[in-house]
Amino acid sequence: MKYLIGLTSKFVGLLLIVSLLVAFSTYRTRLIKVVPLELSIKPAVVTIVVPEIKPVEIIIATNRHEDFLNAIGFKESGNRYDIVNRFGYMGRYQFGKRTLRWLGFKMSKEEFLNSPRIQEEAMHTLLTANKKSLQKYIDKYGGTYHNGILVTESGLLAAAHLGGSGSVRKWFRTGKIRKDGNGVKITTYMTKFSGYKLVLP
Repeated sequence: MKYLIGLTSKFVGLLLIVSLLVAFSTYRTRLIKVVPLELSIKPAVVTIVVPEIKPVEIIIATNRHEDFLNAIGFKESGNRYDIVNRFGYMGRYQFGKRTLRWLGFKMSKEEFLNSPRIQEEAMHTLLTANKKSLQKYIDKYGGTYHNGILVTESGLLAAAHLGGSGSVRKWFRTGKIRKDGNGVKITTYMTKFSGYKLVLP
């Protein structure tokens, strides 16, 4: 009987030791699995703040003064010096008699229509006068948008040719858009003839 008890005690002790070894082995295995996870590097979230950059519009006028004259002459008359429209406007740039008198060109209709030189002089004189009249608007608004239109010197002078410099000044003050006898808006000329490099005093 004592022998059985002693054997049982040894067996229980042996089972206890085996159990401890298994438990320790499992514990070590768990440690091996857990430690790398604890030492793993977590990804960092980096926020980069980029300052807002407002676009700046740079206008490079590549079209020459002569290109402007050809373009506006074509629009007005198909670049014909001898034409008169149904409203009585004459020549390549469609001058009215009142405008010619205001510029100091006093001559007959026939003399004006038969002289390309006089018509070119009249156009140069008108552009110069309109530039002087609109200079403060060119200086203040040139290269910027006003009433939704990009303002350029050539665009404003083309609009003044169509509707007079007074109509352009009024557009700046009130936004009112003048049309000519054919229903063409001065803002159409501002856009169509913008970006030319004019040679004027």
